[in-house]
Amino acid sequence: MIDYFSDFVTWFEYFILVFMLIYLSFYLVLAIYSYLAINKNLRVKYDLTNNKMLKSNQVLGVSVIAPAFNESANIVYNVKSLLSLLYPKFEVVIVNDGSKDDTLEILITHFELKKVDFYYEEKVKTNTVRGHYKSTNPIYDKLLVVDKINAGSKADASNAGVNSCKYPIFLCTDVDCILKKDTIIKLVYPFMSEKNRVIATGAGIRISNSCIVKEGLLKEVRFPREMFPRFQELEYVRSFLFGRMAWSRMNGLLLVSGGLGMFEKKAFFEVGGYWHDSLGEDLDLVIRLRKLMHEQKEKFSIRYFAESLCWTEVPASAKILIRQRSRWSRGLIQSLKIHRKVFFNPKYGITGMLVFPYFVFFEFFVPILELLGLIIIIISLIFLDINLYFLLYSTLAIFLFFQSITLISILIDEFLFKNYNNLKEILILISISMVEPIVYHPINTFAYLKGYWLFISKKELKWGEMTRKGFNTNHQI
Repeated sequence: MIDYFSDFVTWFEYFILVFMLIYLSFYLVLAIYSYLAINKNLRVKYDLTNNKMLKSNQVLGVSVIAPAFNESANIVYNVKSLLSLLYPKFEVVIVNDGSKDDTLEILITHFELKKVDFYYEEKVKTNTVRGHYKSTNPIYDKLLVVDKINAGSKADASNAGVNSCKYPIFLCTDVDCILKKDTIIKLVYPFMSEKNRVIATGAGIRISNSCIVKEGLLKEVRFPREMFPRFQELEYVRSFLFGRMAWSRMNGLLLVSGGLGMFEKKAFFEVGGYWHDSLGEDLDLVIRLRKLMHEQKEKFSIRYFAESLCWTEVPASAKILIRQRSRWSRGLIQSLKIHRKVFFNPKYGITGMLVFPYFVFFEFFVPILELLGLIIIIISLIFLDINLYFLLYSTLAIFLFFQSITLISILIDEFLFKNYNNLKEILILISISMVEPIVYHPINTFAYLKGYWLFISKKELKWGEMTRKGFNTNHQI
């Protein structure tokens, strides 16, 4: 029995060695493409000034859609924040998704809303829409409020918002997200400038925990004070600046974050909108959009911006983080399962031959391989005479490789965008990256494995809610 296990361990070691060499090589390729994408992104940033867009008569109209559920405490400030975005031709569509508090009543009172006769065409089926409201005050003429019965998902509320909006491009966000003033300008630019059909754009998202927010506006960006938000700050910097910029350069983006994503409405309706039963509606939508373009044999683009344009609150405790990440992993496995015919299918171009397989092998399988590897190492230490030096050197090499990727991401982010107030915050982030593999990564891996198990066992398949602490409004901290 020991001999069979020894042979299996030897085979597994070779498999992991080859897998890691491919994985690391792919990361090097991503690093190169990320550099090229950021470089191009910066040229566009300097060539495109806000004044050009604000004074142009040729801009595309954009609808900003934000579902709201039980947001009475901050809804007025949040809506004012969205209405204050800089762009000459936009509307704000707030979807009151069956709130059980007085969110709708507060909106009606503060913004002087009146129920109006509204031609509502249900191009994507949603739960019952009870009515549409417009303001009698010209100051708020850009605001449209949609009142509907809750269906238990953000996807349903977003679909109702898209059904109700009037412009050909829409930006989907969360009502409690804080957007930079020029967010629309940046995200809509590719739709107007590229030769290919642009179907979606996105940008970096940052952590709002500990930031100073007043009346829905971001007054001061502050480094997170709590441990788990700090780990996620590091994670977001690396994934948005490094990973997604590289995929954008290759036109291989498979995910545009639900908190900040701009889409072409025509393509959105062609694929049937957000899927109500999806556990990861943002990933599922982009996969369906890409499949549609490949099937129609149409040249298309999905673009990403390196600059952070959105701030959002993230889980501040291990319990809520695990709950969130297990949801994400269920969304991942569900989307990969539903769209499995894309896997290594040349009909779907780069999506089928590169991007989808990457998500299968390096996003889905890695947590499973990490668990299997840990089990084999423990058993081998007990029953076999393994080479500890080789194990330690291999682990150190992998750690140093990913540490270098993380450090490069931090330095590029600081050099280009200067999101931190002083050197101390940068050093804290670097020190956090040192302990991330032994503190944060195992928790993240556990959450993903838990999500896989819940999906397979068909337990707790609803999204549920993420408890939020709310924004910091105290300027004296």
